[in-house]
Amino acid sequence: MLGTLHRAALAALVAPCLWIGLSSQAAAEQRILTDVIGREVTVDLPAQRVVLGFYFEDYMAVGGEEAYDHVVGLSREAWVGKVPANWAMHLAHRPSLGDIADVGEIDAQTFSVEKVLSLQPDLVVLADWQYKALGLDAERIVDAGVPIVVVDYNAQTVERHTASTRILGAVTGQEARADEIADFYEDSLKDVAERIARSGQPKPKVYMEFGNKGPAEYSFTYGKNMWGAMATAAGGDNIAAPFVEWWGPINPEQVLAARPDAIFISGRENNANPAALPMGQGVSAEDARAKLEAFETRPGWSELPAIRDGRLYGVYQGASRTLSDFAMVQFIAKQLYPTAFEDVDPVANYMAYYARYLPVTPDGTFAIGVKD
Repeated sequence: MLGTLHRAALAALVAPCLWIGLSSQAAAEQRILTDVIGREVTVDLPAQRVVLGFYFEDYMAVGGEEAYDHVVGLSREAWVGKVPANWAMHLAHRPSLGDIADVGEIDAQTFSVEKVLSLQPDLVVLADWQYKALGLDAERIVDAGVPIVVVDYNAQTVERHTASTRILGAVTGQEARADEIADFYEDSLKDVAERIARSGQPKPKVYMEFGNKGPAEYSFTYGKNMWGAMATAAGGDNIAAPFVEWWGPINPEQVLAARPDAIFISGRENNANPAALPMGQGVSAEDARAKLEAFETRPGWSELPAIRDGRLYGVYQGASRTLSDFAMVQFIAKQLYPTAFEDVDPVANYMAYYARYLPVTPDGTFAIGVKD
């Protein structure tokens, strides 16, 4: 059965929304926020003119759809380029998203400090990795009198997820909503940990890989963050952790030598490689499973326990580094500890999260097994 805290959290997630309307914003006041990297930032809150670098759905989930009335700039390619079908889903619901100015994308080296400043924001919200990558350009923004607040869901820790959520609550003036979501996330991960502890089962060995290159070429795997951290939270013994600190390639021979008990391949909607694993919005289960099955044919994989036992799975890349990733942790844990999670439906919980906190309804394939 679900733990008491988890039952309460899930009931809150699917219950009707009873608290304050999202369109009302408290009068702005100057406050000092401590962001996730320990910087003290003085800013007028709730912010009225925001440039948002990443975590677009999380900003909406915490602040409500109306929070985007106060977003004047987006690093659009970080949304459109990484999860284009997700962007299209939100754009169809709220066409005004397309009118928000694009400030460029840091990974693509198109980010423009001049564009940011021209929008006269009173706050810039960046991911930790974006802030670090900007370096001196971040200092230019701050020196121009525009504060930057740093949040981080990429680390995939409960501490940074909840801290980032509460920061976004302060930024958008929706602190009660932020507390609710942060508490739900924390309770969900606590429930996973408690179920695993009660199982008494040894940790299965797990291999995670981004499936963007298809079966013919190994892509990168994960160590401490993203899917690596999620595998650990789900009770897995991540075979890449001793060799990859954050994310990067691993020697294929190491995978064969480690003999993982379960393998999870992440996929997304926009694949340049036709052999890549498709997962996410608008992806059919049939297409996802057919592409997933092809990974079984890699040299040496037929001898791996994971492949021999039919424990090869696909997960949605876009459901990592976000508040909804609690459901992906549940999914991984359920495959590793099926008896302990037999009453948990991770995909249903993923959809319930959207129904509770976001104005759109996803339709696609977000988690799947090769034998399901």
